[in-house]
Amino acid sequence: MNFSQRQPEWHTIPSVALTHIFDYLDTQDRRSAASVCFSWRLAFFQKRYFRNFRFQLDVGCDDQLAFFHRSMANLARELIVVFDFQNAFHIQKMRRLLYKVARCDNIQKLRFQTHNVGLVAIGNMHSEHLLAIEQCFVEPLKLFLSRKRQPCQILDLGAIEALSYYGHDFLKAMGKPQELLQLTLASIKYDPSHYPILSLDATLLQKCAALQVLSLDYDTLSDELLHTIQVLPLRKLLIAVHGLDSEEHPDVSETAWSHFSSHFSSIELVLTLVYAYEAIELLQHRVLRSNMPVTHVRLLFCEQMNAEALDWMSLHHNETLRSIHYVDSAYKHSNRMNYTRHGFLRQDPFVMMAWRCKQLEEIVVHGYLMDPHNLVGIARLRGRQLKRLEVSMIDWSGAASMNAYNEEISTLLGQQWSPISPDKMPPSLAYDYELRDQFVYEMLRQDLSQ
Repeated sequence: MNFSQRQPEWHTIPSVALTHIFDYLDTQDRRSAASVCFSWRLAFFQKRYFRNFRFQLDVGCDDQLAFFHRSMANLARELIVVFDFQNAFHIQKMRRLLYKVARCDNIQKLRFQTHNVGLVAIGNMHSEHLLAIEQCFVEPLKLFLSRKRQPCQILDLGAIEALSYYGHDFLKAMGKPQELLQLTLASIKYDPSHYPILSLDATLLQKCAALQVLSLDYDTLSDELLHTIQVLPLRKLLIAVHGLDSEEHPDVSETAWSHFSSHFSSIELVLTLVYAYEAIELLQHRVLRSNMPVTHVRLLFCEQMNAEALDWMSLHHNETLRSIHYVDSAYKHSNRMNYTRHGFLRQDPFVMMAWRCKQLEEIVVHGYLMDPHNLVGIARLRGRQLKRLEVSMIDWSGAASMNAYNEEISTLLGQQWSPISPDKMPPSLAYDYELRDQFVYEMLRQDLSQ
């Protein structure tokens, strides 16, 4: 082969020169250039090109896991770990992975993602299960949190019930709690009617002087805790309600919420009921308070509609409420609300919300049969302020023309509108617990990130 036919030896370019070239490129071009050859790829993997880099790792993918250990462990600033909490092989891999994370000072944000949020009911867990959780998760996490150089800024336990019970230990282990920006301790309970209550020392939260986002189970709340966290710069508080235990957990007082809301005048407060079969009946009596600055409400698979609670919210949270989601299985509510029980309500509660709540921008209703006249009423009351109106079950039996209703609602909202068709309905509305868990989990994550 003569000289003119020889291929350029790109790999011989000195790394110093390559770095200067890479510095002139934008992120996309730099990534493309890194695919030229092995030496160019090596030059690409430098911390200078991965500032604030977010890496999502699927523990079930061995090639990706090896790539992380080999190249990305010392570059990623935020790590999202996707794994199956019911898979013993994943759990064993997590132990090595988390110890690796604990040794990487660059990783300051750690999030877990798993749809299988519990092995068995926590009260029935055998000692070997607890030991495995402590060895594979708790001990390396405590090591990660104890770092004082490049301390943890985000800890998201992924709604895993078994891990949430170590919340006190995690807070106690923090080397620099004043650097923590986001803490997620809320969980999805395996058995929402029977579970132990997390004991959390409020003074540990007080040390988290920079905390902006906090997610807790309702059972953890108390007057003392609400008072303590008022020293924090919170912009979002997420509360997950499961069961209500009158003996072990006193209700949070109206006075405590009054002081809280006067201190946090613009906080986002997301109240989510998850499989709260008993708590939904007592919502307006045991959980809701008139001074509670609720901005977003999620009623997820509670197996009944508490119209009194919705009406109560429309009266007492009309200055703060911005979003309401009611989601249940379609087969549960094939007929409209039982007006014998809720006879005092002359109007659909969602219509009353649309009328009274001045900030309401989003209404999502699945698993409850809506009257098309009420949907038009909602659209007339909220108009273009209502950015999202999503429903999937409508009683068209008394309606003259479905298209006419859709067109009128579209005109009132200022956007094309139609109900969700059956083929596009969330699969979680079927009787499938795994799909439900996935839906609930994604909703919790969505509210956390927004």
